[in-house]
Amino acid sequence: MKTNLRTMTAVAVFGLLAAPAALPEEHYTGAALSQFERQVRHELIMLPYYGVFDNLAFRVDGREVTLLGQVSRPTLKTDAERVVARLEGVEKVVNQIEVLPLSSFDGRIRLQAYWAIYGHSAMLQHAVQPIAPIRIIVKNGNVTLEGAAASEMAKNIANLQANGVPGVFSVTNNLVVNP
Repeated sequence: MKTNLRTMTAVAVFGLLAAPAALPEEHYTGAALSQFERQVRHELIMLPYYGVFDNLAFRVDGREVTLLGQVSRPTLKTDAERVVARLEGVEKVVNQIEVLPLSSFDGRIRLQAYWAIYGHSAMLQHAVQPIAPIRIIVKNGNVTLEGAAASEMAKNIANLQANGVPGVFSVTNNLVVNP
């Protein structure tokens, strides 16, 4: 029984690490994205190791794309730049993505914050989505919540749950509420 439980936990943890995170359109401009911006967004979402602990954003200025955000793996930063640079019409990519420090302390907080937020009974509608709408960014014990929540209540629950994780120094809640 213990072996099966460990196997299931390992599969669940791998699944949450590999689950893609959302890049909501309104996060960038407050309005719908152009066709080119949708292509950039699609390429970033489809990165194989882009997960709930990563936050990717971008800005388009003519034929120049500026990549922003934070990632937990250095390879994700280079992968994001590579896939965007290959898009037709891109002349220059400015990669300002921050690679978060490697820390077992932050890693523990990431996992505990994930289970605290997505394991809460009121957050079920967020937990079952194929693309994780709430991203959990942890840097030196400080948590930032990015993405979208279905309601003001869900936004507040995510904030409270993240604040309840042992070892968290602060929580910045940047979640937007989708109408």
